[in-house]
Amino acid sequence: MVFGIVGLGLIGGSLARSIKFHSDNTVYGTDLSETALLQAKMVKAIDGELTDEILESCDVVLIALYPQAAVEWALARKDRFMPGALVIDCCGVKRYVCDRLFPAFQGTAFTFIGGHPMAGRERSGFSFAQDDLFENASMILAPAPGTDIETIRRAKEIFLSIGFGRVRFTTPREHDEMIAFTSQLAHVVSSAYVKTPLATQHKGFSAGSFRDMTRVARLNETMWTELFLENDDLLLDQIQHLIDRLTEYRDALRDRDEARLRQLLREGREIKEALED
Repeated sequence: MVFGIVGLGLIGGSLARSIKFHSDNTVYGTDLSETALLQAKMVKAIDGELTDEILESCDVVLIALYPQAAVEWALARKDRFMPGALVIDCCGVKRYVCDRLFPAFQGTAFTFIGGHPMAGRERSGFSFAQDDLFENASMILAPAPGTDIETIRRAKEIFLSIGFGRVRFTTPREHDEMIAFTSQLAHVVSSAYVKTPLATQHKGFSAGSFRDMTRVARLNETMWTELFLENDDLLLDQIQHLIDRLTEYRDALRDRDEARLRQLLREGREIKEALED
């Protein structure tokens, strides 16, 4: 197969490296950064630069751009995708992308599926791309209603063949709701937590808890601002839920309500243990 990868940052670069590591497929890539493109060529993550002409021969096109850029890029090349091709974005929100591309691509000879590789690091750019980033990770796919079942099966097999541990199918809204909780809220909390004045004095007083809580505060603020704003309604819900729960702990402490505080902590422990089971 011939893969085209648009965007050779952490995700796109890791996809390229993973495809080359797990298969003998041909990979073409493109990026606004000449440095990223050169790095990808030097480590043989790609076989060459993806041009609009080569795009017409790609069996699979993976768009690893920010959501707005991904939509614009795909719409501008609607007539370039090969009949039978799979076109899949890798954005961290799905409603923004799918609400625009599902109707735009309805009735075309290629198939667009919303996607989101569930893996990442707190650092960005091709320099941090890995060929094993997606080992045992989930690939989330959100096909348009009515997508041919054989096409869906084909998409699943492709991602399993390049190193993903599982493929999960969902709707754009379900994806965005879950991501608001499992990813976006965690980034908000980490960013807010590390701003506490005592953070500058933590050395010698911190261990794993501080490291875990602050890890994702080292984020790409441009990308995450876009992702937050494109999922603001569902993320606001999750932030409010967290505020409500924190208020319970604050009130128990303020009132020196030992029984209530113990109950809150026990509930948290039991939920965590149940999740692990």
